[in-house]
Parts: sequence; C-alpha cells; structure tokens
Amino acid sequence: MAPPGTPPTPESQRVFAPGILADQVAMVTGGGSGIGLATAVEMARLGARVAICGRNSDKLEAARDRIATAIAEADRMGDARGRVHAGPCDIREPDQVSAFVASVVERFGHIDILVNNAGGQFPAPAQQISPNGFAAVIRNNLVGTFQVTREVANQSMIERRHGRIINVTANIYRGFPGMAHTGAARAGVENLTMSLAVEWAQFGILVNAVAPGIITSTGTTRYPPEIVQRAVAQTPLARAGTVDEVAAAIVFLASPAAQYITGATLRVDGAQALWGDVWGVTDPRPGTP
Repeated sequence: MAPPGTPPTPESQRVFAPGILADQVAMVTGGGSGIGLATAVEMARLGARVAICGRNSDKLEAARDRIATAIAEADRMGDARGRVHAGPCDIREPDQVSAFVASVVERFGHIDILVNNAGGQFPAPAQQISPNGFAAVIRNNLVGTFQVTREVANQSMIERRHGRIINVTANIYRGFPGMAHTGAARAGVENLTMSLAVEWAQFGILVNAVAPGIITSTGTTRYPPEIVQRAVAQTPLARAGTVDEVAAAIVFLASPAAQYITGATLRVDGAQALWGDVWGVTDPRPGTP
C-alpha cells in the first residue's frame, strides 16, 4: 500500500465495469484539458460516444486524438474517431451553445450525459476586481453553465425523459478569499443544481455536482505556487488531488450506481473544506504584527 500523501495512479481509478456507458452519449464542456479531458477519456473508454467543446481549437484536436486512442485501446472494433465529436464553443455566447448542442444531437442522435466543466477565473482581492471582471466570471461560470444546461435539456433530455447532468463547481463551503467572483458564481451553480434536481425530476433528469479541492491540472499552474502549496498543506490528506480522481467521481454520478441520487454535491477535496484556511488575515490592531 502506498504511504499517505501519495497520489494514485490513473490505473487505480479505473474501477468501473467495461462497457458501463455503452450506448450513452456524453457531452463535456471544457473538454480540451484538465478535468474535462480526463472525464471525456474515461467515459469514452467505458463505451460512451463523446462530444467535447472549448475555446481552443488546437487543444480540442489534440484531445480528440487522445480520446480516440483510449477508445481504440478499449475496443479495437469500429472507427474510434467516429465516436468522438469536437468543436469550438464559447459557453458565454448563447448562439454558439445552441449550435454546438444541435451539432451533437445531429451527429449522435441525442445526449444522455452532460458534464458542465467549462469555466474560468483569476485570483485577486475583492477590492481589485473591477465590475467588468466580476461580471465576466459570473457570465462564464454561472450564466454559461445555465445556457448549456438549458439547451441540452430542451434539445434532447426533456423530450426523451432521461438524462444525467453533472456540474463541476469548487470549494465554496466557507469563504473563498481571493476568489469572491468565482465563489459567488459557483455557489449559484450549486443552488441551480438543487433547483433543477427538483424541477426536472419529472423528466427523469438527475442533476448533481462535483466540488473539487486542490487538483493538480493545467488550471493550478496559473496560480501563484505559494498559494497552491499552502492549500495543499492545509488539506487533511496532505496532497493535491488528481484529474482522474475527479473524473471517477463524475463517472460514478453518471453511472447506473447513482440512479437515486439527485440534487447532491460530492466533494472531492481531501477534506479541505472542513479544515484550515489559505488566506492570511491581517490583525487591524495598531502595533500588532
């Protein structure tokens, strides 16, 4: 057994039965890298046809090749690339969202699973976030998530009375200093998750969320190393998580094992939300260090 603090290997996360997602169509936003790509690869390996979107065409093409390779390794029969659909889409733009969802339905006939992974933010103290910067993050992480979810529901899931929606949020269970904009947006997504779980239960649509903690991915490289290191040090499991661990949680919520789970948020954070802080608090008393 590996000592505490040792990240798992990708292979150790492959716990699902081969073919468990056969005949399913999964759409993953932000599927060109990080958690989105890891999720798309795993779902494809388990039999799903996969559609990914993002804003970087080069990333999407490389991701498509990686997903096709995973399909070919799991099932050498058939056209692996034909089971992957990739296209540019800015989730902030309603027309682009509608067009991409329509292209997935045209290509594969329907959408069974939606993973709302796309998003973005920048670290900054609240007093330094401009109104436009705050609005941009809300539009990306909250409004964009709603737009994608609404289109997928209206173009496929509601009519078929079937669907799984998994929203990727963040650690918003205490304050989120330095990330007030995305904290507000992700909290909105969590309430949206609960609200839609109630509204759309009548259509057989299950809506859940996954809240990653500190995850080693392309996203964490954009933040100051000292902030990431401090966050890892104040995570009880004493390590960062991996994209494969988050992908495994998402696949669980999309799998037959989660048929009676809706409106829930699964934290994948090594208990970070329960302990410690990552933001220094200045003592306002004169002469106090």
